[in-house]
Amino acid sequence: MASSTAAPLRPVSAVPARRTRLFALSEMRLAAAASVLFVVGLSAQLADAPSWVATALYLACYVCGGWEPGLAGLRALRDKTLDVDLLMVVAALGAAAIGQVLDGALLIVIFATSGAVEALATARTEDAVRGLLDLAPDTATVLDADGRERTVEAVELAIGEVISIRPGERIAADGSVAGGSSEVDEATVTGESLPVDKSVGDQVFAGSLNGTGALRVRVDRLARDSVVARIASLVEQAGRTKAETQLFVERIEQRYSIGMVAATLAVFIVPLLFGATLQSSLLRAMTFMIVASPCAVVLATMPPLLAAIANAGRHGVLVKSAVVLEQLGTTTRVAFDKTGTLTRGVPELVEIRSVGPGFTEEQILRLAAAAEFHSEHPLATAIVRAARGRNLLVPVAQEFSSRPGRGVSARIEGSFIEIVSPAALPGLADRDAAWVVAVEELQTLGRTAVVVCCEQTPIAVLGISDQVRPEAAAAVAAMTELTGAAPVLLTGDNLAIATELASRVGITEVRAGLLPHDKVTVVRDLQADGQRVAMVGDGINDAPALAAAQTGIAMGGAGSDLALQTADVIVVRDDLTTIATVMALSRRARRVVIANLAIAATFISVLVLWDLIGHLPLPLGVAGHEGSTIIVGLNGLRLLRSSAWRQACVHGS
Repeated sequence: MASSTAAPLRPVSAVPARRTRLFALSEMRLAAAASVLFVVGLSAQLADAPSWVATALYLACYVCGGWEPGLAGLRALRDKTLDVDLLMVVAALGAAAIGQVLDGALLIVIFATSGAVEALATARTEDAVRGLLDLAPDTATVLDADGRERTVEAVELAIGEVISIRPGERIAADGSVAGGSSEVDEATVTGESLPVDKSVGDQVFAGSLNGTGALRVRVDRLARDSVVARIASLVEQAGRTKAETQLFVERIEQRYSIGMVAATLAVFIVPLLFGATLQSSLLRAMTFMIVASPCAVVLATMPPLLAAIANAGRHGVLVKSAVVLEQLGTTTRVAFDKTGTLTRGVPELVEIRSVGPGFTEEQILRLAAAAEFHSEHPLATAIVRAARGRNLLVPVAQEFSSRPGRGVSARIEGSFIEIVSPAALPGLADRDAAWVVAVEELQTLGRTAVVVCCEQTPIAVLGISDQVRPEAAAAVAAMTELTGAAPVLLTGDNLAIATELASRVGITEVRAGLLPHDKVTVVRDLQADGQRVAMVGDGINDAPALAAAQTGIAMGGAGSDLALQTADVIVVRDDLTTIATVMALSRRARRVVIANLAIAATFISVLVLWDLIGHLPLPLGVAGHEGSTIIVGLNGLRLLRSSAWRQACVHGS
């Protein structure tokens, strides 16, 4: 990984983060207050309360919900920019001016709520990126040339310094092992499902967790260039890129705003020039503003998308915004992480191969479980769990010893038993040995192999594997059918393990041995080929790719906090089959949106032309405007029904 390509992570200040959170909370409170005032006002109106009560509540709704967008619109106007927020506030005030206070209040509530949700999402994403930096410890223990130890800030570590990593500590910097051996859990950085044995010369990453051995690590990169810092930087960069895509929408809003203001002024002024009365011209202009108001257009889009989001939420899929749901329906290629996504992320003993006479499978498992009983290594946990699953009586081990990078040993029922890595045994080059053949066959199948020895003689080889989720193959098939292209597998695991798993779930394209920035590169390459990519992952190492993809999808059960915050969609129950279903539901929602937009555009066009060419009575204009709003709203709400999910499920599978 060339450090020259890394963008150093900018210093993160707590003050801007606090301001962002406070602004988001303020927007949420104002939007909530506006919604409550609107509902209470509508209730008062329907209950035949005095008219001034409902009017006062609606006006209070104007103040609460219209304050922020109105102020933002005035600031934009000061910069010679006219945006749709200000136009909506003006339209709401115009509606109130001619007695249609209810219409204006509804418009205010819609825009206040959408603005608050956007502000809250921005604040949560920034908090998630800052939280990532907590993975690496704040301090490190530096070993001086004379062997003395001193504690320094991790950000002050210089390239070439040697730091001491004790058992159970997180590594403070990217570097290479200068002394000692241990197993290191790198799941947060590379996604590797099992701890990796490290010895002199091997590379380690900041934020990864040391196992039972002690290490001396030579610092190879400054803190700002570490892999974990670059993950945070990549998430920030991808977030900024996504924000830049909104510039096109803003340009459309600007043109629309200017056109609406110009048209309203023309409708007001032109009749005056031809002798019309001030009252009739004002009434025509206000009617134009009401019937040309984009309320129906807004509701044409939001109800079907929000209904689909609510339906997906009931079935365990959280979609963070309507924009995300729209994007999800345009997906043409899905990329999967492996560990914790297609697999459960928990190693299990799947095979026992006897390579020595005199031992049954149950005897081998009893001895192995006894030897591993006191070990905290995930492989040991898998062996002990397998013995318990068979209800085997595990004997007590004596003289237990653990050697990082090699394995464990103990005396059990009078015999000296070892559970060791194949690489730690002499004779690995003897390809004719039964245990070597078994090791090679298991590794070819994508399994991790460990050797059980009795009195230093191999008696069995155990195959341990991360288990594939039972629904993975069906989910891959559904997504292939839906998008027209088979998903691609992106993983930090080795190629043999990745290829074996891919063949079992129906994936033909595999990219293995990837670090976080490599996954981002693959996603961007797919996008450069014209694909709209949805990335499915669960770990911190997946966060940059989740952010870079058009749609990031995180597994909610096992997902890291950063992955959940960065992702656009969260699969709460870790059911992969729901992803294809929500994609199909998104496509249906997009079709309903198009139909609604056609209905809304037709109503607006007819009413505007009627107002311009003939004489459109204000009550009829309001009735037509509100009628179109109700029609598109009800049409969109059809996606709330359970049958909509079932139909999408059939399509997705």
